[in-house]
Amino acid sequence: MAVKKVVTFGHPALRVPSKNIDNFNDIRELIDDMFDTMYEFDGIGLAANQIGLNKRIFVVDISHTEECDSPMVFINGHIKKGEGSCVDSEGCLSLPEIRINVERYSSITYQYLDHNLKAHTKEFNGFLATVIQHENDHLDGKLITDYATPADLLKYDKALKLMKSSNVK
Repeated sequence: MAVKKVVTFGHPALRVPSKNIDNFNDIRELIDDMFDTMYEFDGIGLAANQIGLNKRIFVVDISHTEECDSPMVFINGHIKKGEGSCVDSEGCLSLPEIRINVERYSSITYQYLDHNLKAHTKEFNGFLATVIQHENDHLDGKLITDYATPADLLKYDKALKLMKSSNVK
């Protein structure tokens, strides 16, 4: 188990759609590393591309809420259906100190494999649905800044430019 480096805005890994996992040999180690990394940086969700890996997997832990009683793993997942609408302020480990109001579905049907590689198609609501959509966006190469208003982008312009410049080789 190891804490990995979280890549930030401007890193190319964040914009490439993730590939489904078909080789599960090291999946347990990857899951452990992702949880270790997420906890180290006080996150509630982490997608593999946030640690530079092009793999369609993310982890979530909102067990501190009444919605969920244990950490969750989502492998090769996709939103099958979305309904309703809600807006909330979201942060991101790859965009430290930045918060953007994002409109999302209030309820989703999500198809995925869990940590035991068991297939599920489940409906999620509330905060958990929001977190799943946020992490799923990462796997599709999308960031909360894609939802930002011009005022948001202006407000965070300096921070975004600084992050981007630190990712230029």
